[in-house]
Amino acid sequence: MTPGAKHPRGAVSAWAAYDFANSAFTTLVVTFVFATYFTNAIADDAVSGTALWSRAIALSQIAVALLSPWLGLLADQNGLRKRFLLFSTLLCIAASTALYFAGPGDVRFALVVFAAGNIAFELANVFYNAFLPELAPTARIGRVSGYGWALGYAGGLCCLLIGYFALVAPETPPFGLARETGAHVRATNLLVAAWYGVFSIPLFLILKESRPANRLGAGKALRTSLRELGNTLREVRRSQDLFRLLLARLVYNDGLITLFAFGGIYATGTLGFSTEDIFLFGIALNVAAGLGAWAFGYLDDRIGGRATILASLAALTLGTIVAVFADSAGLFWAAAIIGGVCAGPNQSASRSLMGRFIPDGKENEYYGLFAFSGKATAFLGPVLLGVVTSLFDSQRAGMATVAAFFVVGALLLLRVNEARGMASARKYEA
Repeated sequence: MTPGAKHPRGAVSAWAAYDFANSAFTTLVVTFVFATYFTNAIADDAVSGTALWSRAIALSQIAVALLSPWLGLLADQNGLRKRFLLFSTLLCIAASTALYFAGPGDVRFALVVFAAGNIAFELANVFYNAFLPELAPTARIGRVSGYGWALGYAGGLCCLLIGYFALVAPETPPFGLARETGAHVRATNLLVAAWYGVFSIPLFLILKESRPANRLGAGKALRTSLRELGNTLREVRRSQDLFRLLLARLVYNDGLITLFAFGGIYATGTLGFSTEDIFLFGIALNVAAGLGAWAFGYLDDRIGGRATILASLAALTLGTIVAVFADSAGLFWAAAIIGGVCAGPNQSASRSLMGRFIPDGKENEYYGLFAFSGKATAFLGPVLLGVVTSLFDSQRAGMATVAAFFVVGALLLLRVNEARGMASARKYEA
């Protein structure tokens, strides 16, 4: 298949606009705003809130790990990519809207709704990522992936700025939102829902379904997809470099997930960041990560995805260690900027390297396995952080566990041969 052949002009921009749209959820809900609001205002205290939040993250990641390979293959077999993407998008938007109603003491409601939204968000990325190999030739896949990630961070940043200056910072919040009940902070969830809905529209209007929809009964579709999934797993196992990439990502992505989920919580509980500080922290990190994803996208195409990921993991390890021992806000900010600059390139290069290893026509199911590799053990990072935090009654001790995931992931990635993996993909196409 010729990249871009199935899609009209403007398809790459429409695809990247979806990253601009959905990053509002990870930025405001998962990482900076609702996560800290949950630990500070909904849960009884920061330590128990951190542990509960870690379990919600873990359970949602397990669900994604179980569902993503099967749903990805089902989309490939039946031409359902856009439909699955639309359904997942709408479910995440609905969950974001519902989080506005989670007030102090509504622990169970907040965790259930958040977990549902997080599952929908992650599954949507399976079908979204699957468009990448169709839109970009191998020589440009790194920069196209980086363009999407950079635009995503820009979207998260813009939404965060609007949320801060329009809803959180004003002494008298708009629309009668009461500071006393935290309504001005909870209203950021409504902003996320609107942002996600509006800016995802171009993708659904412009991008085309790569395969015609098949009208298979539910039972037959399930049997067919499960049989094909077994074949795909055997095929992946024979492609040693693809298998090693997925194994490495299984580990280092645990570190990223944990860092994203608990960075704001750590800054609040250990260094005393206020809600306003968290907004500024999120703004700085999104600027750093967006610039990093954009710049490293070109580097990815020059030196390869493997080398780009390894460089990012080295910097992320350094940043995490500095953050653990930081005794001042300034030192923590420096560590966070280092991590921010390299988080975007790590994700972007992982996505593009996977795209180089995928045989033609198997984008959804392989990116389903890619999602599986990022989620199958993703509960370990949050759970380990939560356990260590509770055991030592220290968020610093919990955050220290993140560095180990980056180091082990890098060691596993050293065994990947990028050129051989690309050659193997061409063999399976033939």
